Amino acid sequence: MSLLASRWTPLLIGLLLSIGAVGAGFITGTEHIQGAQLSARWTSRVGVPVFLTAYLASTLFQLSKNDLTKILMRRRRQWGLAFAWTHSVHLAALIYYLVIAKTPPDLITILGGGLAYFMIYVMALTSNNWSMKLLGKNWKRLHVFGIHYIWFIYVFTYLGRLTDPELNHVGIVGSGLLFVALIIRLYAKWRKPLEKH
Repeated sequence: MSLLASRWTPLLIGLLLSIGAVGAGFITGTEHIQGAQLSARWTSRVGVPVFLTAYLASTLFQLSKNDLTKILMRRRRQWGLAFAWTHSVHLAALIYYLVIAKTPPDLITILGGGLAYFMIYVMALTSNNWSMKLLGKNWKRLHVFGIHYIWFIYVFTYLGRLTDPELNHVGIVGSGLLFVALIIRLYAKWRKPLEKH
């Protein structure tokens, strides 16, 4: 548990997953452009477990207080920063692929994804005690909106994979994990009010 409790562990995991995804993409791809495409795709996927750890840290602690959930709760800020790191690598990999493939993104992708990245970096920059004191109640509103908007973008992306015969299994697994995470959060939120009735 001591390694998991380290404040650097989430960032190290995010770094290793991101570098591993980039490397695996280029090693697996039969051509450079395919390697770039796989790197962009896989750097997004490795961000999912990091995102879900940050997304569920406080909820799991609320549902079951044990050594593991206490560590996750204590380090949820670092897990959020680790996700910002993994998605920064994904952004770089995606831009690289789009440039060499000469495939400009559509307006919906720019606006939807752009807002997601804006929220990722705003949340990362405000993940400190000073910002919490400065923003007061608005800090929680900002982070609740931001993390659920990122959740929505992930779900929207994975549901889009369902129409592709080669990637529909990815869509099923990815969207399934995200919906289960949302259900767990909703259950934790409404459990106590329901227990009172």
